[in-house]
Amino acid sequence: MEPFKVHILGCGSAKPTTRHYASSQVVEIRGKLFMIDCGEGTQTQLCRMHIGYNKIISVFISHLHGDHCFGLMGMISSFGLQGRTAPLHIYAPKELESLLNLQLDFFCKDLEYSIVFHAVDTFKEKVIYEDRSLTVSTIPLDHRIPCCGFLFKEKPTLPHIRRDMINFYNIPLSQINNIKNGQSWISPEGNEISSELLTIPSDPPRCYAYCSDTCYKPDLVNQLRNVNLLYHEATYADDKEDGARKYYHSTARQAAMIAKAAGVGQLLIGHYSARYKDDNILLDEAKSVFSNTLLSNEKMIVCVK
Repeated sequence: MEPFKVHILGCGSAKPTTRHYASSQVVEIRGKLFMIDCGEGTQTQLCRMHIGYNKIISVFISHLHGDHCFGLMGMISSFGLQGRTAPLHIYAPKELESLLNLQLDFFCKDLEYSIVFHAVDTFKEKVIYEDRSLTVSTIPLDHRIPCCGFLFKEKPTLPHIRRDMINFYNIPLSQINNIKNGQSWISPEGNEISSELLTIPSDPPRCYAYCSDTCYKPDLVNQLRNVNLLYHEATYADDKEDGARKYYHSTARQAAMIAKAAGVGQLLIGHYSARYKDDNILLDEAKSVFSNTLLSNEKMIVCVK
């Protein structure tokens, strides 16, 4: 399988702590790097995790609370100092564009690369990025301000060739793509060998969903059904369920309830409130509902499988 990984740069919430950075992740899929959210300290974490600045194609901003976007301008400036020439695509709520343009005009007049802004409608489920190997769709969330998550989904690939069968029938290499696309092979003797005999099924497409920040939203299940890996905010434990409701956040137990109802493969929780000195209280509550739960942590790399 091609690499499909999630690199955790920061998994804390709004109040800074010495244990966690503000929200930011890098999704690595088939050699391409995409950033989700860009809180303070993101570029420091990129250095610590040895992630090349120039390899990041796009940045997806879930919403315009500072702990999810205050690191963006500094990172853009650092990209310029590093000699970046490739365009940087930014997908974010439309209100960010005017603010970003003001800062670019003031701080970064001489950038040698372009910033391409894509306004995102956080209230609609829509494909906002697509290439030959994947799509990225919005996941409308319910927070105090417009906010959406993101669904990274591989496209199906062609079947794998059985080299033993190709060699057995002496099939020319020029016919490999035709066979992968379902065509049979006709031997010199006139025998038809089906593509099913010459191939094995491709690996199932994998999906990663990022959901931060949101209150408990049961209808998320519809879009998260059977994703391989779900990152869901777990700002509070059960002791602060009233606070979660008030500030439009989720508890660890509620995140696990979403994961269980959606039948996801694995749950990764994060966006921890600074009030908790031991995040394991959140892990324990989530695992009591959905056993295959992980605590996100800085410098962690999780494979989507």
